[in-house]
Amino acid sequence: MTKQEKVQFVIDTLADIYPNVPIPLDHKDPYTLLIAVLMSAQSTDVRVNQITPLLFARADNPYSMVKLSEEEIREIIKPVGLSPMKAKGIYGLSRILIEKYNGEVPADIEALEELPAVGHKTASVVMSQAFNIPSFPVDTHIHRLMYRWNLSNGKNVVQTEKDAKRLFPRELWNELHLQIIWYGREYSPARGWDLEKDIITRTIGRKKVLDQYYKKKTRS
Repeated sequence: MTKQEKVQFVIDTLADIYPNVPIPLDHKDPYTLLIAVLMSAQSTDVRVNQITPLLFARADNPYSMVKLSEEEIREIIKPVGLSPMKAKGIYGLSRILIEKYNGEVPADIEALEELPAVGHKTASVVMSQAFNIPSFPVDTHIHRLMYRWNLSNGKNVVQTEKDAKRLFPRELWNELHLQIIWYGREYSPARGWDLEKDIITRTIGRKKVLDQYYKKKTRS
């Protein structure tokens, strides 16, 4: 296969498996999505979705959030991990949204990246999922699969994002990044990987990755 044929195979296969791809984090608006994505760092979407209802019952907008103390926020979100840093970020960005943006989340990636505890990936997720502005947030699943599929060199997430944006049509970015995340979780995980179920990697995967997989299977 040529690289373009591989790209089309990925697009077609994911569209077939995930015709209607869900957003993993529960939210009702850009603000609650921003908070949920911030909380998901080094945690799981399942855990975040268990904790955000508790936080949002107390504060689901910047004005209510700043009425809580950082300590109160930290106590609520403690189960997701890194709670001191995340609580400080949630409180700080909420105050900035009130002071600079009338309590609204800006639909601008540079403005989002300037908010406390909001990095490029978090900002990209909000741009994509809250505002439907084409973005390609790269998480560990996308980074792993782009390497396995020989569509990126795997050096870092910055390069992986550049490669994804170069290879895939812009109008598909928002849907594709979610499809790849779900595919990575269900068919091509880092651990407990079964290549027989992973049709995309089995068909277009990097030779080095496939050889390593079969060597490991042989030893086991």
